[in-house]
Amino acid sequence: MPLTPPRTLSPSKVSAFTDCALAFRFSAIDKVPEPPSMPATKGTLVHAALERLFALPPEQRTREAAGSCLDGAAAQIRTDPDFTGLALDDAAEADFFADAAVLLDHYFDLEDPTTINPIGLELMLEVPLAGVALRGIIDRLELDADGELVVTDYKTGRAPSERQEQHRLDGVRFYAFLCEQLFGKRPARVQLLYLRDPVAIIAEPTEQSLRGLRTKVGAIWQAIEKACAADDFRPRPGPLCNWCGFKPYCPAHGGDPATAPSAAVAMPVDPPLATPVAVAVGLGVGSPAA
Repeated sequence: MPLTPPRTLSPSKVSAFTDCALAFRFSAIDKVPEPPSMPATKGTLVHAALERLFALPPEQRTREAAGSCLDGAAAQIRTDPDFTGLALDDAAEADFFADAAVLLDHYFDLEDPTTINPIGLELMLEVPLAGVALRGIIDRLELDADGELVVTDYKTGRAPSERQEQHRLDGVRFYAFLCEQLFGKRPARVQLLYLRDPVAIIAEPTEQSLRGLRTKVGAIWQAIEKACAADDFRPRPGPLCNWCGFKPYCPAHGGDPATAPSAAVAMPVDPPLATPVAVAVGLGVGSPAA
C-alpha cells in the first residue's frame, strides 16, 4: 500500500534516510515516538543555554553569565518529558548537569562570544524544492566583521574523523543553501563547533558545493518518493543500531514493524513555517531571493 511522503525534508531527515530507510519511515512517515535519549536531551539543554547567552548584550557574554544561562535552561528542562523520561537518580542527574556545564565551558575555548553579531538564533528557514519543502533550524546566523553571513551549528558529540568531515558539513551546507535562496546571499562561512573536544570545523560554501548539495537532496527525495510508492523501506543494520530507538520493531533484530506505536499517539505533523524568516530579513540580512 503506497505511503504518503513527508511534507518537509531537513538535514536530519536526509541523514536518517541515507543511514537506514526503515528508521526514516518510523520517524518521518509513521511518526513513531522515540524514547528519550541522554545525548539528545543534553544537547537540547546546552543549545538552550547558548541561545540565552547570545540574547545578552555582547559585553555580558562571559563564562559566569553562561553558567546562569545554563541554570535557567536547566530549570526549564526539568519538567520536559525528554528529561523526566530519562528517569535519572540523584547521582546520574548531577552528572548530567555537570557534563552539560563542561560542554558549555568548552565553547569559550572555540571563540569569543563578545565578538559575535547574531542576527538569528534557532532560526527556522524553509524553501520549496521539487515538490518538497526543505526546512532547517539554524543554531546561529550571524554577520561577520565584513558584513558577510556565517552559519554556526553547535554539536555536543565527538568530532568526526577527517574522513567523515565532509559528510557532517552537508548539514550546514544545507543551511547555507536555504540562506542563499531566501536572502539572495550565500554565507561566506559555515562552521560546526564540537564542544566535547573542543574542535571547530569550518568551510566556505561555493556555488559548486551548493549545487552538488541540491542535486544530492533532489536525488534523495526521488528515492523517498519511490520507496513510499512501493512501501519499500529496508533496514540497514550497522553500528548505529546500538543507539536506535526503533530497534525493538526492526526485523533485522527480530522485531516486527507492526508492533510499533500507532501514529495516533505519535508526534504531530510538521507545523507550517511562521515568522522567523521575516525576523531575519528585518534584522538586515536582505530580501528573500525571487
